[in-house]
Amino acid sequence: PGSVSAAFQEYLQHLGLQDFPCGLGSWNKSCFNARRRPRAQPAGLEEAVPAGEETPEALLELLRDQHSPWALPPDCSPQERLLREVAVLAPELLHGSRVFRVVKSLRILDKGVEEVDEGVLRFQQLEELVLSANHIRTVTSAHLPRTLKVLELCYNAVGDLQDLCAQPPPELQHLGLGYNRLCGPSQEKYLTVDFWPNLVSLDLSFNSLTDLLGLVSQLSTLQNLRILVLQGNPLALIPTYRGFLLDSLPKLSILDDIHIWPEERQQFHGLARQPELIRSEARVVVSIGDMKGLPNPEAFQQPEVGSEGPVITYSYCVIYQF
Repeated sequence: PGSVSAAFQEYLQHLGLQDFPCGLGSWNKSCFNARRRPRAQPAGLEEAVPAGEETPEALLELLRDQHSPWALPPDCSPQERLLREVAVLAPELLHGSRVFRVVKSLRILDKGVEEVDEGVLRFQQLEELVLSANHIRTVTSAHLPRTLKVLELCYNAVGDLQDLCAQPPPELQHLGLGYNRLCGPSQEKYLTVDFWPNLVSLDLSFNSLTDLLGLVSQLSTLQNLRILVLQGNPLALIPTYRGFLLDSLPKLSILDDIHIWPEERQQFHGLARQPELIRSEARVVVSIGDMKGLPNPEAFQQPEVGSEGPVITYSYCVIYQF
């Protein structure tokens, strides 16, 4: 599928919300017909389940028992379990377009999605949208629900944030852009409080950001930012990288998945006022331990002095690609 909407339709087919033991069918029809008409029996008495039908409890057991052919795999998401169980207890809530009102978390991973289309707006209560490992190059913010709090786009091909920041979701707390194609400094201007007033967590890891001073000046406006991931960018090779960030962003709690302790912050106190210490260059030393698959020249027997036999010389060209 090329769009989020198309991928979601495939997702619904995978869940089988209208098929046994979910949905409405001959296996539970009288139960839901009874809801639509007044109860004639005295209070406290339960109707007998007609032959050929199952109680909601029995149907739920078919979903939860791992030995059942209708059970979801153990690694499925809580959202999938919730939708399946709602489809048993109240299938009318998931009928037709009503399903879009129930979904609060949508995770579509590695499904070839290229476009965040306008159909995403049908998810009126959506709070979490995870679209990792797809082929998304740009995101139109007008297609994102305003209720969104988590947007994860890692392992895509996003290289420009302009469309995403045109009308960004105002309540967004986490933005994941790791493993994309962001290059500075043209993109850094979109990482300010003007676009993300409630951002708490930001992942920019493994992009091509190089301007540490410029990036920090923008990130310093994010007053709620507590978690920041920048590892994998060229700027992370700068010797004073971590210390400069800790002193420049005093409200950070975690940098590059490492908790910031008061002692470490005190160690770098004042570094933010010395930008001249930041050099736009880095030195990388690579040490090669063992090499396999090449004959050891010392293992060859050296020809005796004065020998008339042919002399065989070995030479190698080794190429390292980073």
